[in-house]
Amino acid sequence: MPMTAGEIERTIKAALPDANITIEDLAGDGDHYACTVTSEAFHGLTRVRQHKLVYDAFGDRMGTELHAMALKTQTP
Repeated sequence: MPMTAGEIERTIKAALPDANITIEDLAGDGDHYACTVTSEAFHGLTRVRQHKLVYDAFGDRMGTELHAMALKTQTP
């Protein structure tokens, strides 16, 4: 069962409580999302490490419940 945008936001917020998150359902199918995450936790980290923080929040749900997510990370 695919994740909803609300579930994606709650999952990221659980790992990065200060995050400001915007989510767009790219195909309207509830399975392909674009997500922008802004967090103080990203300061001093490479883009790869920033993305890893977000993807790690999903654990093994990434690739199963969440099929595809284009991710953009940034600092405030």
